[in-house]
Amino acid sequence: MDEEYDVIVLGTGLKECILSGLLSVDGLKVLHMDRNDYYGAASTSLNLMQLWKHFKGDDKPPELLGTSREYNVDMIPKFMMANGGLVRVLIHTNVTKYLNFKAVDGSFVYNKGKIYKVPATDVEALKSPLMGLFEKRRARKFFIYVQDYEDNDPKSHEELDLNKVTARELISKYGLEDDTVDFIGHALALHSDDSYLDLPALNFVKRVKLYAESLARFQGGSPYIYPLYGLGELPQAFARLSAVYGGTYMLNKPECKVEFDSDGKAIGVTSEGETAKCKKVVCDPSYLPDKVQKVGKVARAICIMSHPIPRTDDSHSAQVILPQKQLGRKSDMYLFCCSYAHNVAPKGKYIAFVSTEAETDNPELELKPGIDLLGFVDEIFYDTYDRYVPTNNHEADNCFISASYDPTTHFETTVNDVIEMYSKITGKALDLSVDLSAASAAEE
Repeated sequence: MDEEYDVIVLGTGLKECILSGLLSVDGLKVLHMDRNDYYGAASTSLNLMQLWKHFKGDDKPPELLGTSREYNVDMIPKFMMANGGLVRVLIHTNVTKYLNFKAVDGSFVYNKGKIYKVPATDVEALKSPLMGLFEKRRARKFFIYVQDYEDNDPKSHEELDLNKVTARELISKYGLEDDTVDFIGHALALHSDDSYLDLPALNFVKRVKLYAESLARFQGGSPYIYPLYGLGELPQAFARLSAVYGGTYMLNKPECKVEFDSDGKAIGVTSEGETAKCKKVVCDPSYLPDKVQKVGKVARAICIMSHPIPRTDDSHSAQVILPQKQLGRKSDMYLFCCSYAHNVAPKGKYIAFVSTEAETDNPELELKPGIDLLGFVDEIFYDTYDRYVPTNNHEADNCFISASYDPTTHFETTVNDVIEMYSKITGKALDLSVDLSAASAAEE
């Protein structure tokens, strides 16, 4: 331990593991430690007994739920957009060789009390029961505009400068109704509230385009993919990657105290009386609690079921987004469902999550609109956790702290945090122009 490292990473959560892998590939000398004796930190994956112990205090789940080790329940479940940032990072680092992906069956949105498949292209818009006849035609025109839009082809811009025109102005040009805007903004562009409407439309259009291109990628019912055996495989895959490039991993290291010099700069980490020196520290909020602030709370329910979510076309894996307006809330609610088809539960069993940004102190009541959509559940666990963001100046203290995981059921916000942190740590942008065909997903 008494060596000097370029970077010491604390916590083996997903964000920290991705960064550790990226920095190792860059040739930096990395030491990665965790106070726990398992990988994943807050984003770990639990078997049935661990889940029972975590939420119920004992490890005797009922036998009818099946074998404990057949469960891989992700504590922070998120699907990956097939052409999204995380998949690009996985290809960039060649971590794809350690993982097997499978396409996710369905992507749905909640509208006026019912669940609908999310239409993402001009062809789907014309078939969708979400819209009336005239609205379908208007939505079709909007989708064609988005599909044809190219940054470097001014003809495709239709005389609109999307760096200046707001999303609201672009939408009004096509005369789309509020309910249509709701599903495009929240279920396609994956914005978690409506503040995007008054920002330049370019980001909004690129997000809708990413969704449509990801959907076309595997010809499935959704733009998402998910690893077999769940996300618990990811931190370990990045740990392997880091080790290949000379990174060192140490689990079960208690305390992990960051040491600072007289100028307040991080210079090392002490655990069990030994100090490893470093130039920079990367960690999750739990390792430097005095350099973060609480910005919110996530409420969630974890459910074990013996059937898919009703009205999702019997999807073995699916995401349902409940836009805030549909529920009279300030933030969206998310449903995530995965099953034995992705090897995260025994045959015939499904794992569903309902999550949202908590707006009250009563998660059971607050999550009810999402839980009501699930039908009968065999078992349900309620949980809340605080969300933290860093408040430190990384240039002054050389500490790079990730933000807590948000309630979304997709990876886009998580990977953005990682890419921003990478730029701050290295002073350069992460080049993610990769050959996307390097990541394939089983269809079946």
